[in-house]
Amino acid sequence: MGAPAMALLQVANLKNQAKVDNLPEELVHSAEDVSTVPSQPDNPFSHPDKLKRMSKSVPAFLQDESDDRETDTTSESSYQLSRHKKSPSSLTNLSSSSGMTSLSSVSSSVMSVYSGDFGNLEVKGNIQFAIDYVDSLKELHVFVAQCKDLAAADVKKQRSDPYVKTYLLPDKGKMGKKKTLVVKKTLNPVYNEILRYKIEKQILKTQKLNLSVWHRDTFKRNSFLGEVELDLETWDWDNKQNKQLKWYPLKRKTAPVALEAENRGEMKLALQYVPEPIPGKKLPTTGEVHIWVKECLDLPQLRGSHLNSFVKCIILPDTSRKSRQKTRAVGKTTSPVFNHTMVYDGFRPEDLTEACVELTVWDHYKLTNQFLGGLRIGFGTGKSYGTEVDWMDSTSEEVALWEKMVKSPNTWIEATLPLRMLLIAKISK
Repeated sequence: MGAPAMALLQVANLKNQAKVDNLPEELVHSAEDVSTVPSQPDNPFSHPDKLKRMSKSVPAFLQDESDDRETDTTSESSYQLSRHKKSPSSLTNLSSSSGMTSLSSVSSSVMSVYSGDFGNLEVKGNIQFAIDYVDSLKELHVFVAQCKDLAAADVKKQRSDPYVKTYLLPDKGKMGKKKTLVVKKTLNPVYNEILRYKIEKQILKTQKLNLSVWHRDTFKRNSFLGEVELDLETWDWDNKQNKQLKWYPLKRKTAPVALEAENRGEMKLALQYVPEPIPGKKLPTTGEVHIWVKECLDLPQLRGSHLNSFVKCIILPDTSRKSRQKTRAVGKTTSPVFNHTMVYDGFRPEDLTEACVELTVWDHYKLTNQFLGGLRIGFGTGKSYGTEVDWMDSTSEEVALWEKMVKSPNTWIEATLPLRMLLIAKISK
């Protein structure tokens, strides 16, 4: 057995894991949680022209949202985001008592597949690596040895600055991303690095291992050079030959795996529109939307049995951080009961045709939140205030729930809806 393979089998360094930080629970009112957003005096929907300055959406597995407590991410994956542009003006007023904010400084994030360089460079060459599972450590070890005959990012000088990045799919969160150092000015880089994943073997057998090679330029922009993907469900872990270093040809990316349809569980919820009567007026001019998140069912387990899930809500087109509401986190179950009501107000009747409720479910782990699935409840017209938007993409079931709520004010409309992968609007500051 060669030295690199021996090194792969003998590495046994264990690191202490930080304790999982629990999310603070929301205030409990009898059997039901209620959350609202502090208000300011003006109606955010009183200026529809400003509301046209909306954020574009990015795949959920791309979102990397940070605040002083946590990071929401489903990954950088092999994809990158283009620069975010903020609208020149913002509308920051809230309507009244509980929570409908304006668009307020919305970022305009546009996904650029493979840093915008995908397809620009020829995919060629090979990568040499080996994998092994160390039962005593409960770790997957990926020994990345070297690459040869890579494509040249600098055509004139015939060289690249390559590095290797690995993911376990479908988990493309930050805890699933590993990468080697960058080796500069070569088409035949040597790494001899071991990338480790702390994961139960039964969970590992449901994953795919993705290794991709990238060129990183002086401006930290990445260019895709090729990839290899192994299906670990069919991998023979007892075969000693599979623990030896092997050469694999690099291939082009065919399709974004993370967007493929898959079972992400369901959410049981109820919606209600409550018109607000105005003294001296026959018809109410605004109203509240109440969102009762009851429970989720059969959520996917990306970290084995250590699920610690919570639900987050925003009302699009508003992507301001002030408008975000969330439930408490419920741990150790794939079917968490939240029983939490979120209230947003300031809705004029015509606003109900332009807005969309985005509910996303996350698994809280240490300082990161892993996306599990979501809903987008609205009329699904593809437009908001006369502007085409990608987030107005409700399914027929989601549209049916919203329509029933609009037609039946002051009445709870219940439904159980399948969670799905979403293109998520980037939260503005």
